[in-house]
Amino acid sequence: MVPISTFATEGYAKARPATQPDALQGSGEALAAQAIGDFADQMAQAETAAQQTLTGSADAQTLVEALAQTQLAVETAVAVRDKVVAAYQEILRMPI
Repeated sequence: MVPISTFATEGYAKARPATQPDALQGSGEALAAQAIGDFADQMAQAETAAQQTLTGSADAQTLVEALAQTQLAVETAVAVRDKVVAAYQEILRMPI
């Protein structure tokens, strides 16, 4: 069973770069790859939490916290996708 404080600490650590954008360095490709990797890790953690809850080795609170973090990750990914699509559409409307 994972203590609740562990999830809170991990959540804070993941959110910290958003409050300190200067800490993010590297190319756009590297940042995108890191974001995709973080998203995949979050999905895997939620799946693991669900499996542990179903087998009885974790409590329901752990599952709820994992699902809440996953929901936030999905909403963020959808928002980024929407911005990318909007930017692409704007480029298509530019006169040549």
